[in-house]
Amino acid sequence: MDDIFKTPHRRLNPLTGEWVLVSPHRLNRPWQGKVEDLSPDNRPAYDPKCYLCPGNKRADGDTNPNYDSTFLFTNDFAALMPDTPRLEMPDSALFNAQAERGICRVICFSPRHDLTVAEMDVPSIERVVRLWKEQYLELGAVDFVQYVQIFENKGAIMGCSNPHPHGQIWATETVPFESMRENERLLEYFASRGHTLLQDYLAAELDRDERVICSNDLWAAVVPFWAKWPFETLVAPRRPIASMADMTADDERALADIMKRLTVRYDNLFNVSFPYTMGFHQAPTDGQKHPHWHMHAHFYPPLLRSSTVQKFMVGFEMLAMPQRDITAEHAAQRLRELSETHFNMK
Repeated sequence: MDDIFKTPHRRLNPLTGEWVLVSPHRLNRPWQGKVEDLSPDNRPAYDPKCYLCPGNKRADGDTNPNYDSTFLFTNDFAALMPDTPRLEMPDSALFNAQAERGICRVICFSPRHDLTVAEMDVPSIERVVRLWKEQYLELGAVDFVQYVQIFENKGAIMGCSNPHPHGQIWATETVPFESMRENERLLEYFASRGHTLLQDYLAAELDRDERVICSNDLWAAVVPFWAKWPFETLVAPRRPIASMADMTADDERALADIMKRLTVRYDNLFNVSFPYTMGFHQAPTDGQKHPHWHMHAHFYPPLLRSSTVQKFMVGFEMLAMPQRDITAEHAAQRLRELSETHFNMK
């Protein structure tokens, strides 16, 4: 195994069936590409121009309450709407389009404009987790909603339009492609083995302890064997929980603990507020039982080489298959060795 990891090789993602090409020797190549500025922006605790801060006006003219914890509202520029007319093109093998209804909401994680998840305390993150669960249940109960996608974009480089700590929830009429693809693989694995794929995978990772970053009694964070991005991570419960609906209070607290410990490590990696896209994949809300599902979160940092070099997927990666240079084992080791005290607190 050690020998193959030192040479170009492919790794299979069992959640999607996708192969990833790994080229560890390329870390030695010179780089003269674009350099990103990820220096701290020294934001104030309150910004009178921020449309997410307490008491401020949003883009649609509504005024935010003077909230002191979390704050939820319907997205002023929603990508999906619940009253979209139910239209579709005539059935065709070549041209196919269907209208999609949905609901888009925004969650402010904190009234503090200058914080991120990494800088919040665990009880505050736990309140966010609890609100995620409430929204999964509420939106999933809407008659046309089949899936609830909870996610966060952190950092301007990830297209985040406002630095105030917040995330989004999109409830969709159909199951999105990525989750549908995972659903097929999870169902196939469960049908042949009687266990969830991630239950067996996490047990193997915790036993090997090569790619585990941090864990507690209920949750674990690992750099997945098949990771596309350096420092990509997978966060999942040790037991097979299909969705947030199945989480206990202990699960909520343990998830908040893992998110704190992981995101602090991200920031400490390069002493910057580290950008990422994070999202939960969990069972559809179609009223059916999904014993094959095992909820999990993906963290996708966009940086392919270091904190100062940005390279989007291009060339071979767009036309053939994803390719990366840093191995999952190397990324996990670097993250695991970092302090769980945020660099701003030292």
